Amino acid sequence: MDADTRFVAVVDDDTSVCRAIQRLLRSAGIAADIFPSGDEFLYALSATPDYDPGCVILDIQMPGTDGVEVQRRLGSKLPAIFITAYDDDEIRARVMAAGAQAYFSKPFDDSVFIQSVCAALGSQRSN
Repeated sequence: MDADTRFVAVVDDDTSVCRAIQRLLRSAGIAADIFPSGDEFLYALSATPDYDPGCVILDIQMPGTDGVEVQRRLGSKLPAIFITAYDDDEIRARVMAAGAQAYFSKPFDDSVFIQSVCAALGSQRSN
């Protein structure tokens, strides 16, 4: 993608959720790449050195490498926004303490979600 294009990575094992988030982001002028698993997202990051999303949107529960583990592996390298259908106070506290930008239970308020994504993109330093 063009260096001036804001884009995010959406990681969720539910394809319909990925597509819905991608459409929502597109409506706000934000491009999104979608990944069906944490493993595929981490592979894209490691296999393509110039792949540089502005933030990552992670589902908490996924087969294989879940969102919490993806966040742990990324450290502070990339702002993370979490989404989940199964809200859990302990996991929420853990991912927020580890530096998550935001945490949303599905379904969530679209405008608040977009604001959080824009804030995450704005928190990125210029290259």
